[in-house]
Amino acid sequence: MSALQPRLMPLADDLVLRDLAAQGADGPLPARLYLAGAAATKRETLVVFFHGGGFVGGSIDEADDFLSRLVSGDRTQAALSAGYTLASVKPFPAAVEDAHALLLWAKKNKSKLSWNGKRLVVAGVEAGANLAAVVSLMARDRGGPALAGQVLIMPMLDPALSTCSMREVPVCRDRAAVVDRVAGNCAAGYRGYLPNAADRSHPYASPLQSSRLKNLPPALILSAEDDPLRDEAEQYGAKLIKCGITTTVRRLPPAPLEQPGGRNDCACIFALTEIAAFIRGADGMEHPPA
Repeated sequence: MSALQPRLMPLADDLVLRDLAAQGADGPLPARLYLAGAAATKRETLVVFFHGGGFVGGSIDEADDFLSRLVSGDRTQAALSAGYTLASVKPFPAAVEDAHALLLWAKKNKSKLSWNGKRLVVAGVEAGANLAAVVSLMARDRGGPALAGQVLIMPMLDPALSTCSMREVPVCRDRAAVVDRVAGNCAAGYRGYLPNAADRSHPYASPLQSSRLKNLPPALILSAEDDPLRDEAEQYGAKLIKCGITTTVRRLPPAPLEQPGGRNDCACIFALTEIAAFIRGADGMEHPPA
């Protein structure tokens, strides 16, 4: 992973992973529930996590280690890894409509999720972090469901790919090649997700360009050194802070880009303790429409 090894939360002996069919905007979606402890116990918090993959790939399997350790460390939390419609099937706004529909489904089916319905947190990595940010806007705009927090891990927030970190080339040749490939994957993902140029400025596609960022839930935003998505993550954090949103922005150590999926996996695992602390401390207040 890296020379700097994180201290991992151990997996609970009574950890349970349960596959479910959740309801999206136009039909069923794959989802996986993570619980530690007795299923009959109603958890205070549900964390809904959206996977990465540049809108064109990825699956609910990717978060197994991260979410398993998250609920193992706090039995008052349940986690749900949520699927969504990929751009190869249907482009924007299918994925974001799925994300909002899934939150409504979770609220309606809280008993099935061993959740008491009190605190709902959204999280995601890369394209999934875009969905977590966007569904926070949608929940505000559409009057619910109320969110206690949003966790954005190396989020894709700028379809224009215009930030300095997206264009910078690291000194190390091998690392430069991999960073270039990551940037290329982001560009290809956006081409699939946003085939209509006009959609690239829509706040539900590009939250970084939104002019309405008030009355959103508290945010934890994680970027990483040498990552092309670093600057847009930090710029979004700065905009949220300016709008009065309680926001923590942290830059992680360089991720091992040479490993397939290394960026996503290590960002989640390196910051696991901080993510868990943020979720526990999220204020849980309702955020009314602006």
